[in-house]
Amino acid sequence: MMEKAGYLQRTGCQALDSDGHPHEVLDLHICGARYAIRRSDLAKAVAGRTLIQVEELTRNWEYYLGVTSGLAQVSVSGKALNIDLFGAGSFTLSLNTLRNVLYGKERLAVIVRIPESPAQKLRRVAADQQTIGAMV
Repeated sequence: MMEKAGYLQRTGCQALDSDGHPHEVLDLHICGARYAIRRSDLAKAVAGRTLIQVEELTRNWEYYLGVTSGLAQVSVSGKALNIDLFGAGSFTLSLNTLRNVLYGKERLAVIVRIPESPAQKLRRVAADQQTIGAMV
């Protein structure tokens, strides 16, 4: 059973990148945090199997794109967009509902959490551990 984790919404929001260039972005609200995907990148991902960035979205008078917080790409089946947020887990949304939001037919698309397998939990614990060097 997959649980609802948030939603994707197209607001027409413009956000500035680190060079000051504006980009239309789609808002991702996942587990109480706000992220953005550039609309142009999302169109490329939907058209092919391109890996795209999920970026932090902050507001200080204007919207700004921050650090890369994860990656997204179309699933192998071609029916969903899978989102991997660094340290926060994996999420997915239907490509049909995503297209409807992208082209203005719907206001938002539901995002659900992909349950972790026991092997993924173990791998994440190992990746988060620090190594300590010892002189012998």
